[in-house]
Amino acid sequence: MAHCNTIFHQVLRLLDRHDFRKIEQDRFRPKRKCRTLSRWGQFVVMMFAQITGRSSLREIVQQFEFHATKLYHLGVDLVKRTTLADANSKRPAAFFEALFEHQYAKCAAIAPRKKFRFKNKLYSFDSTVIDLCLSLFPWAKFRTTKGAIKLHTLVDHDGYIPAFIEITAAKVADLTVAKLLTLPAFSIVVVDRAYVDFAWLYKLTQSNIFFVTRMKRGIKTRVVKRDPVLIAKGLTSDQTIELTGPKGKDCPTQLRRVGYRDGETGQHYVFLTNIFHLSARTIADIYRERWKVELFFKWIKQHLKIKSFLGTSRNAVMTQIWIAIITLLLLAYYKFRAKLGHSLSQILKLLQLNLFSRRNIWHLFDPGPTECMMPNRDQLLMNFGHL
Repeated sequence: MAHCNTIFHQVLRLLDRHDFRKIEQDRFRPKRKCRTLSRWGQFVVMMFAQITGRSSLREIVQQFEFHATKLYHLGVDLVKRTTLADANSKRPAAFFEALFEHQYAKCAAIAPRKKFRFKNKLYSFDSTVIDLCLSLFPWAKFRTTKGAIKLHTLVDHDGYIPAFIEITAAKVADLTVAKLLTLPAFSIVVVDRAYVDFAWLYKLTQSNIFFVTRMKRGIKTRVVKRDPVLIAKGLTSDQTIELTGPKGKDCPTQLRRVGYRDGETGQHYVFLTNIFHLSARTIADIYRERWKVELFFKWIKQHLKIKSFLGTSRNAVMTQIWIAIITLLLLAYYKFRAKLGHSLSQILKLLQLNLFSRRNIWHLFDPGPTECMMPNRDQLLMNFGHL
């Protein structure tokens, strides 16, 4: 039986160590060399906390002491609780934000395509609030007795992975962050009614970016054209409109309004878009896909450590959130490379149970032989065909 390293070591290999060092040296070179805990070591320890769901620094340190003989190949040594706390508090969290951007690009390159036939990139954008204890996190004041931060996320529907994340104070308006988005031309972004600002929507149109949102009530419009609809598909209207009144000055272009009634709930929706080349039912289906961003928020809050934190400073909180998102991307990258049909929840659970076992990571979900192997890069690509 050939030797292989731990599952944790193989998970870390999914993130190119050379790229990690390059980001560190090019943009975040430390003023002096870290004596005891490198930035890589900090990442490994914090990622371990994410995968295993550890809730305290003391618990993390104890677990690493228990697995002391297996740490060498991870590129990390035993770590002290105070050293880890200082690293999370003082080392810029922006490094892990840059690492997230790099890992997203790597993950997006092999992500499976969205379910729609059109070639346009499809994104959903929304935000969620993460509550914090005001007495422990005074810098995150939201209301008189409540602290919170807001996680603004752009989900790429190719693979349903986060393409953009901005972490702000909870008081920051959703639209303020939406205006920071840089989207590729001819992509489609789906947003809810909180983002209906006609000046911003007109700017998207001028930049050849499509949008789908829900129509707010009370907006004055003029119908330019009515197209026939298939009532059997739940459609109630398909109109070309122009905005009138003060809103017309903010968006001096024609838009499309689509009415749709959900056959299961009976609820009626009115969608607003600048897409004219797709069918009315496709517009309704696109907006229904916006629910994926809600599922994303639900998943990370249930399975990753972003509701309880290992440090109280703003930088420590940001560091923990960025490493949590990077962990998710690594799980997704493993899922895409191995062509697994399992959910991320199932993958995470199996990794938790086998993190320090010496098995081939590409055979974890393979019901066949489980011989321990250490294939080279070319062999890895060949093994995917059996999964």
